[in-house]
Amino acid sequence: MSAEAKKQDAPASLEDLREQVVEAVKTVYDPEIPVNIYELGLIYKVEVNEARDVQIEMTLTSPNCPAAQSMPAEVEQKTRSIDGVGEVTVDVVWDPPWSPEHMSEAARLELGIM
Repeated sequence: MSAEAKKQDAPASLEDLREQVVEAVKTVYDPEIPVNIYELGLIYKVEVNEARDVQIEMTLTSPNCPAAQSMPAEVEQKTRSIDGVGEVTVDVVWDPPWSPEHMSEAARLELGIM
């Protein structure tokens, strides 16, 4: 499907599209932790511009994470699969460093961290 055809079938608003991206990202899991990467606090930013291009900033639990290649690629693939999305950029950043404080309350409960 062409980018133009995707835009014609696009969600009603940029916020709707952003929410679809967040929901897609929530289906990605760190292979060593049974919580999705959004709730783990690994996603720092999800932005959708007027062209419906998506920019995601994420981190990993550590630079030596065994999923350092696969998780960002999976985030990109799942984001690209959403109707209405233009270009997708996934940047892995290390500042601020990830720590358990970035986790959602639900993730802390799931992992027994309070």
